Amino acid sequence: MNIKVHINNIHGSQMAAKITGKFNLDGRDFRFTAIAFGRIGGQNVGAKLSSATEKELKDLGYDVEDVIMLLQRNLLQGDLTLPEGLSKESFVDD
Repeated sequence: MNIKVHINNIHGSQMAAKITGKFNLDGRDFRFTAIAFGRIGGQNVGAKLSSATEKELKDLGYDVEDVIMLLQRNLLQGDLTLPEGLSKESFVDD
């Protein structure tokens, strides 16, 4: 399973930020929200999908938990695209 993640917006700071975006899976776009935490215990991301998105993924034969885990891994590893004018350095600790 291969997804491509695109960030639409990030609100917050390096300690905690709310992320909105979409990911592409098999040529279809799905929206998500996530909360990213830094500092204590290291980096952590919790992604959330709407119940409609979860149902659509299930109907397409995907395991929703596997999709969320892959989405979160991409977010943590920085395997994503950002909107013009936003750089990873603006929300990632050095």
